[in-house]
Amino acid sequence: MALTYDLTTSIGKVRLNIGDTSLTNAFFTDEEIQVYLTNGSGDINSASADLLEAMAAAYVSNPDSEKIGDYNYAQTNVTKMLKLAATFRARSENTPVQSFTEPDLSGIPDSDLAEMG
Repeated sequence: MALTYDLTTSIGKVRLNIGDTSLTNAFFTDEEIQVYLTNGSGDINSASADLLEAMAAAYVSNPDSEKIGDYNYAQTNVTKMLKLAATFRARSENTPVQSFTEPDLSGIPDSDLAEMG
């Protein structure tokens, strides 16, 4: 199972998005990230959102808060991961599949352009 962090690749960009950048303590393997990229048709934002949700699922069974004497602990990781996932999902949904540009009419004579409209 490979673990790489190369920002010129989609896997590296996803790792950067989700904060999984420490290869000595990586949460996902390259193969796992690739599954989410494939499922999302290569969309980095969609894969990032899905992986953050998967990461959050791993923490769901942990208690939300804990009190031992004067010590209080509240876990907010899951909430933060899901909020970040929602941000990446929104980016994915708002990214156009194809952009449109104005046609290049510079090689068409003015007389032909006048006939067009």
